[in-house]
Amino acid sequence: MKILAIESSCDETAAAVVREGVILSNVVATQMKVHAEYGGVVPELAAREHLSNVLPVVNQALSDAGMSAKNLDWIAATQGPGLPPALMVGYQAAQHMAFALGMPLLGVQHHEAHLYSPWIHPEEARLETEAFEPHISLVVSGGHTMLVWVRAPMDHGVVGATIDDAAGECFDKTAKMIGLPYPGGPVMDRLAAEGDPKAIDFPRPMLKDSGLDFSFSGLKTAVRYHLEKHPERLQSPDSLKDVCASVQAAITDVLVAKTLRAAQKHAVGMVTVSGGVACNRGLREALGQACEHQGLRLRVAQPIYCTDNAAMVGTLATWRIRLGTTPTPREEGIRAGWMLDEKA
Repeated sequence: MKILAIESSCDETAAAVVREGVILSNVVATQMKVHAEYGGVVPELAAREHLSNVLPVVNQALSDAGMSAKNLDWIAATQGPGLPPALMVGYQAAQHMAFALGMPLLGVQHHEAHLYSPWIHPEEARLETEAFEPHISLVVSGGHTMLVWVRAPMDHGVVGATIDDAAGECFDKTAKMIGLPYPGGPVMDRLAAEGDPKAIDFPRPMLKDSGLDFSFSGLKTAVRYHLEKHPERLQSPDSLKDVCASVQAAITDVLVAKTLRAAQKHAVGMVTVSGGVACNRGLREALGQACEHQGLRLRVAQPIYCTDNAAMVGTLATWRIRLGTTPTPREEGIRAGWMLDEKA
């Protein structure tokens, strides 16, 4: 079974070819420089870049895989959620290809693709379904932060989510406050590695709440008030590193505590982590230490599969097709507000 997968939910145009669960190619065209001057993704600009990139990226993915489009069996693409103008480019390209080639189409839920990305083998670039076991998954990025109880393959439910800002958004917006370039999250992570995480005692929102939901808008406000009161914090490289380390510690402390609480509540022995923020060094280290202390097994998606990519779309499509999923009607449009708990 050979699948061409396409992803364009935000600001990466991506395509991949997956054969029997093995990733043969994985091509990503980023738009980071296009959006940097605006400090965030501009949907209309993203769509324009996708229009320029989608065919070259698809052709490159096919070439890298040594495959012709006529040799494919399925076309898969992110159907939602995401920015509507961006989603439409990749998904309509997939629709047109499926129609022209007479192949079945599978619309994939973006968060679900992240959810199962830790099951891509880190060295062999293949879907590792045989290692599956029930687990709690932390899916965390700029657009979403959620805890998911995965009972069996494709049998999962959200047990906790942010009630306002996502963790990645908190990283990026606090980074912007302190003058870091876009995207600020990775820059903050690098600076935090050299700072003191205990220098500033920022609040840990909802940490003591018995539930599994998150809230990060109050932390952003606390950082802004602190910097207004102590502008000297931004005057030297060392104090700037301390601010970054303290913000990162506040976010990761909450993410780690809630994840462990969910694992205990649902009596699982494994935790997985995925999404763009899963690249964060501080989070990976803190969660790794906490899981080891609690006797939990941990699988973290490889960085190449944490940020938006089409390999995760293709491997999820492979898994779903193996389990007997039916094709998506070719005339069905994008689902920009598609929630993880909604049926495919």
